[in-house]
Amino acid sequence: MIPNTMKAMVLTGHGDIDKLDYTSVPTPSPLPGEVLVQVTATAKNNTDRKAREGLYPTKKGETTSFQMGGKPTLIFPRIQGADIVGHVVAVGEGVDRSRIGERGLLDFNIYADSRRDINLTPDYYGHGADGGYAEYVAVPSDQFHCIPNEHLGDAQLAAMGMCSYQTALHMLTSAHVTAGERVLVTGASGGVGTALIQLCRVMGAIPYALSTGDKTAALLEFGAESVLDRSDMDSFVERVKAQTGGKPFDAVMDLVGGDMTDRFIDAMIFDMNARETYPRLSIAGASGGNISEILWTRIYLYQVQIFGVSHGTREEAEQLVGWIRSGQLKPVLHGAFRLSKLHDAERYFMNRGSNYLGKIVIVPDSQWKAHGKSWSLEGD
Repeated sequence: MIPNTMKAMVLTGHGDIDKLDYTSVPTPSPLPGEVLVQVTATAKNNTDRKAREGLYPTKKGETTSFQMGGKPTLIFPRIQGADIVGHVVAVGEGVDRSRIGERGLLDFNIYADSRRDINLTPDYYGHGADGGYAEYVAVPSDQFHCIPNEHLGDAQLAAMGMCSYQTALHMLTSAHVTAGERVLVTGASGGVGTALIQLCRVMGAIPYALSTGDKTAALLEFGAESVLDRSDMDSFVERVKAQTGGKPFDAVMDLVGGDMTDRFIDAMIFDMNARETYPRLSIAGASGGNISEILWTRIYLYQVQIFGVSHGTREEAEQLVGWIRSGQLKPVLHGAFRLSKLHDAERYFMNRGSNYLGKIVIVPDSQWKAHGKSWSLEGD
């Protein structure tokens, strides 16, 4: 039986975690072409915090959430949570009832049109429509992809959610990364970073990770060729040369921004005679600062190609689903919190300890015993 109301964590406005209210709300009903999903796990992403705090400005000095379609879509109250895993419990008109009972993973994008190769006005579930920090969610049937793999628990599958993996794949495809190329992955211990390392290996590229020294063993295990310690950026280029045999990086996947972006460019241009392609920088984050000071002469004289990346395309989502089903991608799950403890999860996320690697997932309290307790970070 599907209840008339459900528990959800509701975002009531821009601000700190006090704007997240755990309460009861009406259970959604699936519209034509939709499925109703009973949520079992939703991966936490940094975009949840940034949207909540209004940290997606498109003009200097602005405090807002992004609105590339021309008008704001983050309307309060809103249920956040993009990387949703669950089981179909009802279908809308036009959807085959045989899908009831199916376990799946959501392609989190709210697409503006049916194009498969481009996504010009990205928005997503948990931002422009209610997401997975709830017991139920209604989503498009063609974007809820069946993942029957029995070896993957629901929490593990949520850790492979599209917000990280599709962003990572779009960074690589935008920069036209090919097999054999040397790729620097910054922010390598986070969700997008660990996804980038795995995807480089699937595509035949060679990933070099930038992180802290205590993450070295784990990142090497995930597939990094070597790990460069970000605590000493003054000697960064010399250390790159030592690790690559004196060759520059072919491309950089930048999740950091700030002052470091200039250092990343250094690591691609120190020997242009050793290059076979233009230097390429994909940027999809700014954890080190939203403003970088770069000499434009360095960009155009060295012909550095810069690609801004936000989300991805239907084609890329379907490619990722295929790789997940075939077992070519592996979950990097750090742990889980109950939905009612989302405030604690937010604090934990922002105060990462030295053992933090991969994704945190949020599990509805009613699903905790089955899908969250064995991965608990709550100390119970």
